[in-house]
Amino acid sequence: DANRQISEYKFKLSKAEQDITTLEQNIGRLEGQVARYKTAAENAEKVEDELKAEKRKLQRELRTALDRIEEMEMTNGHLMKRLEKMKANRTALLSQQ
Repeated sequence: DANRQISEYKFKLSKAEQDITTLEQNIGRLEGQVARYKTAAENAEKVEDELKAEKRKLQRELRTALDRIEEMEMTNGHLMKRLEKMKANRTALLSQQ
């Protein structure tokens, strides 16, 4: 009976050692995955920061371009009025002659 129990305990010990080995392998695999995911997350955050910076830059450029367009439209309107006045003056001068 004692031999049977010893044999049973040896089997349980062997099974437990196999389970421990399997679990240690799983731990190693999972640690590798965590490291890869952590690297991927850090890279994604870096890309996100770069994209945010690029977005801010593009928004600044857009505001500058819109300001220039507005300024040019005002200048164009002013020049159109001056041209109309010059045309009117020329027409008046030609009609006086």
